Amino acid sequence: MLNFIKKKIALIWAKNHVKETQTFKKNAVEDQEKLLLSLVKIAEKTLFGREHQFENIHTISDFQKNVPIADYEDLKPYIERVKKGQRNILWTETPEYFAKTSGTTSGSKYIPISKEGMPFQLNAARSALFHYIAQKNNSDFVSGKMIFLQGSPELEEINGIQTGRLSGIVAHHIPNYLQKNRLPSLKTNLIEDWETKVDEIVKETEKENMTLISGIPPWLIMYFEKLIERNGKKIKTLFPNLQLIITGGVNYEPYREKMEELLGGKVDIIQTFPASEGFFAFQDDFEKEGLLLLTNHGIFYEFIPLEDYGKQEAKRLTLKDIELNKDYALILTTNSGLWAYSIGDVVRFISKDPYRILVSGRTKHFTSAFGEHVIAFEVEEAMKATVEKFPAQITEFHLAPQVNPIQGLPYHEWFIEFEREPENLENFGKNLDEEMRKRNSYYDDLISGKILQPLIITSLKKNAFQDYAKSEGKLGGQNKIPRLANDRKIGDFLETLKR
Repeated sequence: MLNFIKKKIALIWAKNHVKETQTFKKNAVEDQEKLLLSLVKIAEKTLFGREHQFENIHTISDFQKNVPIADYEDLKPYIERVKKGQRNILWTETPEYFAKTSGTTSGSKYIPISKEGMPFQLNAARSALFHYIAQKNNSDFVSGKMIFLQGSPELEEINGIQTGRLSGIVAHHIPNYLQKNRLPSLKTNLIEDWETKVDEIVKETEKENMTLISGIPPWLIMYFEKLIERNGKKIKTLFPNLQLIITGGVNYEPYREKMEELLGGKVDIIQTFPASEGFFAFQDDFEKEGLLLLTNHGIFYEFIPLEDYGKQEAKRLTLKDIELNKDYALILTTNSGLWAYSIGDVVRFISKDPYRILVSGRTKHFTSAFGEHVIAFEVEEAMKATVEKFPAQITEFHLAPQVNPIQGLPYHEWFIEFEREPENLENFGKNLDEEMRKRNSYYDDLISGKILQPLIITSLKKNAFQDYAKSEGKLGGQNKIPRLANDRKIGDFLETLKR
């Protein structure tokens, strides 16, 4: 009876919530301008606000003239002052939290999350669930067990500011009504070694009535494989009431076939786009492609056409200026004190009513050793199209340029870990090259002009990418291996793991 009441209440809440969201979906452009000017007004007396003359900002154009695009290195001097306990630096108060992330050039990054910003992180996740419940007209999963594959919830303190991984911070804000249903145990969640942690999660969950599972696709796959290895059953057989999987962090599509095989039955998927800097979008219709951009969640968005990103006079666009099916570097201004911050993600709009996006890559993850500027979306779509034509299955892949081959022309080398290798790898490679040439005209020109030879595939042994992640101390949590590189740092390691 209690479960029936819980499900009924969840359904009512969900439908009411979805009705309330119609306003922001329709008024996104107007809401964004109001939000920016509100953030500027609030932070007018901060150190950053005084240095950038916030008192003279009355329009988006004023803001863009006064506040240049910044990356973490640009904001680091301010963040270091905040870490020392100074107030009124980037935002009116010290942050409630620092989300600690690993950076490639800056070492550890400390991303501020204000007391105003934290609720939006939580509300966005709740909104994603409510949209699903309302569309499905079913909330059965709330009565079962739920698991969130995440980092340790253990936090350290820096001058009174709680600091840790975002997923660990969020774990402290799970509503009481969900705590009884939530797995794994705190003891297991505190385990730092990822393989040991997953082994313990498997033991804790394999006999439970799991109805919702959340995590990034590579680590969901690792968890599912361990469950199958121990129990000899596909996931849907092991968890017959599993209804929903929530993913984020990377594009789900390249993992879909592998996930479906492991699941062995129908499970709904919701894709999300969270980060330490904010929760930007989620799939508001689980049956359609695209993620709803959250335009009233404390974040003002700007967009730079990818081909102009990094140029001195690159034009900064707002929602009213964007074009469909074009790639943009995502720039954020947040209610946690990030100002015109380049997060490094690339997005592509597929709808303006409402604004829906695809995450198409990273500004730093591309291959352009020969001027071709290949991005993640192109390689993922090319791989997807090729796999559909061949009886093959991909676990993971990475593309690196080979600029100085021992003989012959340079080429793109694709390091692929196959779950099921195609019968004819040569034909698979030819088709993949053709699909790439369709999607990137610069690459096509390089091939036809005999500057590059067609791509070459290096087939890797099982668990090669896990071995690479382990070697870098990045196994588990929200760590992701780049699909693309402009050098051979990852490629040279993977070369040692070929079949």
